[in-house]
Order: sequence, then structure tokens, then C-alpha cells
Amino acid sequence: MHIDLPEKLYYSIGEVSRAFDVNPSLIRYWEKEFDVLKPKKNAKGNRKFTKDDIKNLQTIYRLVKEQGFTLEGAREYMRTHKNQLDKFDIIQKLENVKAELLKIKKQMD
Repeated sequence: MHIDLPEKLYYSIGEVSRAFDVNPSLIRYWEKEFDVLKPKKNAKGNRKFTKDDIKNLQTIYRLVKEQGFTLEGAREYMRTHKNQLDKFDIIQKLENVKAELLKIKKQMD
């Protein structure tokens, strides 16, 4: 899944939920379920996600939504297969290249 977010230090929960095409409540639920998600919260309680949080969310999204893992299974997979998570980075880079090539193709038409 290609996530199209602008280059920023922090992203709001609304931006993140639109990028993943899920409800903000799902992001908040995953935050409680997965220890790797630690968004910064300001005095009002608004969540601000960093690039590392986005990367972890992509991994969780891929495991739960695309590969059909349960939450417990995804948690266990992330804990035991830290070395294999680099494959997700490679897949993400290839998806970004594909998105750029499709954008160029669309401009040429």
C-alpha cells in the first residue's frame, strides 16, 4: 500500500487516517494494542505521529489488513521477526517507485 503523505515532522491523526483510508478510531485502537506506536500528545491530548510511527503503522496495516493476521499474531510477528521487517521496507520502496512510474505514465498520456 502506497502512503502519500507530505514531508513533515509530525502528522495529525486525521492525516494518518486519510492516508491509510481507515477511521481514526482504528488508529487509536492500534495505539493501545501495539507498544511500538507512541505518538506524541500535546496538552489538549491531540496525537502527533512521527515518521517512525507511520512506518510502524504501515507494518501493522500490512499484517492485519492485507495479510489477515490477528492483532495478537501481528504483535507476535513484529516481536519475533524484526530482521524480516526490512522486507517490508524494500516492498514499500518498490511500491513508491511503482507509484512514481504510474504518475509519469499518466502525465505522458
